[in-house]
Amino acid sequence: MSTSTKPPVRRGVLLFVMLLGSFLSVLNQTILNVALPDLMDSFDISAATVQWLSTGFMLVNGVLIPATAYLMKRFTTRQLFISSMLFLLVGTFINAVAPSFGFLLAGRLIQAACAAIMMPLLMAVVMEVFPQEGRGSAMGTLGLVMVFAPAIGPTLAGLVIDHLSWRWIFILMLPLVVIVIALALKYLVNVADTGRPKLRFGDIVLSTAGFGAVLYGFSNAGKDGWGDPVVLSLLIAGILILVVFTWRQLASKDPLLNLRVFGNKVFAMTTVVNVIVTMVLYADMILLPIYLQSSRGYTALETGLLLLPGALLNAAMSPVTGRLLDKIGAKPLVIIGLIFTIPALWAVTDLSDSTSYGYLMVRTIVLRIGLTFLTMPITAAGLNSLPKQMSAHGSAVTNTVRQVAGAIGTALVVTIMSTSSSGHAAELAASGMIGDRLAAEASILGTGDAYLFTVILGVIALLVTLFMPNSKPAPKKANAVPTEGLK
Repeated sequence: MSTSTKPPVRRGVLLFVMLLGSFLSVLNQTILNVALPDLMDSFDISAATVQWLSTGFMLVNGVLIPATAYLMKRFTTRQLFISSMLFLLVGTFINAVAPSFGFLLAGRLIQAACAAIMMPLLMAVVMEVFPQEGRGSAMGTLGLVMVFAPAIGPTLAGLVIDHLSWRWIFILMLPLVVIVIALALKYLVNVADTGRPKLRFGDIVLSTAGFGAVLYGFSNAGKDGWGDPVVLSLLIAGILILVVFTWRQLASKDPLLNLRVFGNKVFAMTTVVNVIVTMVLYADMILLPIYLQSSRGYTALETGLLLLPGALLNAAMSPVTGRLLDKIGAKPLVIIGLIFTIPALWAVTDLSDSTSYGYLMVRTIVLRIGLTFLTMPITAAGLNSLPKQMSAHGSAVTNTVRQVAGAIGTALVVTIMSTSSSGHAAELAASGMIGDRLAAEASILGTGDAYLFTVILGVIALLVTLFMPNSKPAPKKANAVPTEGLK
């Protein structure tokens, strides 16, 4: 039973406020990537230490997201959104004034709690207030957050660091977060029924331990190697714990994370494609900056500017692909997206020390066009295929899987790049090459081999898509939630 009578929903205002909050939340995931060298200097720490700003963020996301389905049943839309934005405000303030790395890391972990709640909540709200034939357009707008925010983060950070300092990344964000909280207090309404579901503490512990161990293991595999005893122990323990967690969820009548969503063929197949696309996205986000900055000597700002045109085009196209999803379904869009994505990945398998900046920019634009046709259409099609009462669980599962896929993709490409670079270094040394030139050339060749792995992933995604049913939009019908139109 609902805890309150829901007022009419102004869907446009609701989506606008939530998109602003989600944009700031997701932006935090990548905005510090180009600031890591400055942070190492500021706090006199090593690369192994500073990477915890990214690893820790991902870990908190991974362990909290599975609980969001429970949170969305227990608390109202306003309570969850405003609470998550307060987490972001507190974390951002701590980061802005952090006197030590420990404070900075604590602020990042608090920010991550916001991100863990925000995206599942946003997806669930779209499923709740938009009729099925209009969800594609709404989810297309969400593409501004899911793909555009991470892509624009390095550019914004590069501009700020180049003219001010890394602290101003957070100082400038503080008033924006305050504005979003004020808008939420004025305009945000509750859109879903709430109740008092039973909190299964054992499931929380298993979820946290299992996903935490797996994510931490994969995150460290790229740095310490797959044969490292700690990495192996964490991965094995995490997988075993998740097996127990899965068994408990399937046996429960009121699970923390309802894994029965995978019984839906469309959801299961779109999730497979979503995993692959996420791995490709994260791989490119780590491989291209390493090549540009470490192997070619470009600055953080130049790296960010190279990504900017593709990010802007992605922002412009996301709503368009959403409307196309409502008209023709997901399968044609995914095929189109992969037709752009696979060649864009192949185009950087033979990188050299003379590959032009313009060539890489055009290639990145093509890749972003492809990802625009992939990211949100896949997610929307999977969630659209589920019954309304399963939307919160579907959203939680989708976002959990994306976090794990991101960790796996990062670890795999870093491992492939490192291993391949070592092999190429031995071959180049045998041919007489020495010094910095040898290291740079070996790294470039290793990066190309890692990109070849992403091409293989893209081909696998295409094969899966060919067998995926096309989920056609349902005939237009009245929305179940009282609305005043898209205002």
